Amino acid sequence: MTGADRIAERASAFRELHRAGCFVMPNPWDAGSAHLLASLNFRAIATSSAGFAWSQGRRDNGVPLDAVLAHLRAVAGAVAIPVNADFEGGFAVDPDDVAAHVTAAAATGIAGLSIEDSTGDPARPLFDFDLSVARIRAARRAIDASGTGIVLTGRSEGFLVGRPDLPETVRRLTAYADAGADCLFAPAIREPAHIEAIVQAVAPKPVNVVVGGDYTTVAELAAAGVRRISLGGGLTRVALTAVREAAVEVAEHGTFTGLGRAAPFAELNRWFPAS
Repeated sequence: MTGADRIAERASAFRELHRAGCFVMPNPWDAGSAHLLASLNFRAIATSSAGFAWSQGRRDNGVPLDAVLAHLRAVAGAVAIPVNADFEGGFAVDPDDVAAHVTAAAATGIAGLSIEDSTGDPARPLFDFDLSVARIRAARRAIDASGTGIVLTGRSEGFLVGRPDLPETVRRLTAYADAGADCLFAPAIREPAHIEAIVQAVAPKPVNVVVGGDYTTVAELAAAGVRRISLGGGLTRVALTAVREAAVEVAEHGTFTGLGRAAPFAELNRWFPAS
């Protein structure tokens, strides 16, 4: 099977997951954590811009495009299941540049990617509506031209960047769906009524909800009509918190109980392939 055939096969499998039911798509931060999650019978995984950035000693949104593309190749190459890419804002403002970068990402082996509408500017945290729609439309054209069939997710970041305006979020997500997004996503949406409003507004297209804490369940989200659940940087936060707590104990108390809670070396080593 050629690389192009493998990408198309995974993209088809990923697209099929969105047609009915609800699935969880956890987020690794490197190839090793991707392999571990795939071994737990998840049907798809997704990268996390925050998780990867922290693993590189950077803040979220602080990793350059070339490093992200290499990361996508590494994660997709470590597993046999579909990988969705957190592709931030496409690493560009202009729609044509977004399209060029999506073309590059589509060749890495991923089965899907997301494009968000946040600017990184606290004074104007969201791209203008028309530009945001044009960016999604450009990503759609690039995916179609690639022939990969990968799934495009349109993200509206208003609730995440301090603009919690549900009607505007719905307006944007509906427009992104019309512009060719296959799946819709508004990070930081938690209220069941808000989730249900988004699900209804973009139906029959599927909705992704990210869960970052203990405030809902898979069953509750599925009942609200959510098709896809991601964990964002949640698992990376769990891992780094455990490392920090164990290291603080050693540094401040000279004791090692945190290390005693870890899986034994031999058991952990068996979680990964020999070569």
